[in-house]
Amino acid sequence: MERYENFTYELDGNLYINLTSRCTNDCTFCVRNEKADYFGHKLWLAREPRAEEVIARLPADIGKYREYVFCGFGEPTIRLDALLAVAKEIKARGGVTRINTNGQANLIHKRDVTAELAGAIDKINVSLNEATAAAYVALCRPAFGEAAFTGLQEFAKKCAERGIDTWFSVVDIIGEEKIAACREIAARAGVTLRVRKYIE
Repeated sequence: MERYENFTYELDGNLYINLTSRCTNDCTFCVRNEKADYFGHKLWLAREPRAEEVIARLPADIGKYREYVFCGFGEPTIRLDALLAVAKEIKARGGVTRINTNGQANLIHKRDVTAELAGAIDKINVSLNEATAAAYVALCRPAFGEAAFTGLQEFAKKCAERGIDTWFSVVDIIGEEKIAACREIAARAGVTLRVRKYIE
């Protein structure tokens, strides 16, 4: 498979930041299992960028984009140091930062990283995906097993408690019963639930 150096890409008025192709999940539905690009953006990385390289690709006018979103074919919090360095630069210039994540950062780094994120990240979208640990493992095949499902809930709760605008997301095709169960999980974590429309 061909790999590229698309460390940033534009989508829907936002600038997306692609730090890694590594992920702690192997989701059965992931777009990267089917193709090498996402809405025309080729996101498989030939190498992981240094923070300075990403910062060099930021626009002089940080207000050019609504949000700066850490999201690519991999789990962005794996590259925590680079993520924080880039995010702090964006914040210093007045930009809005968001992470799209599987919520496993504390498991990945074996410590609570939410205090570090609070100083650099405005918004966090945690992919909940399912209503039970067993169903999550079957769908997302996490490296951490069922601990990933508990871990992502604890992560979201701590992020919200630190003042980060945090929410869980699920896709509408899981059905109303599971969506209702996910709303209860979100309420217990003190975050909202966003239901996304499934895209073929």
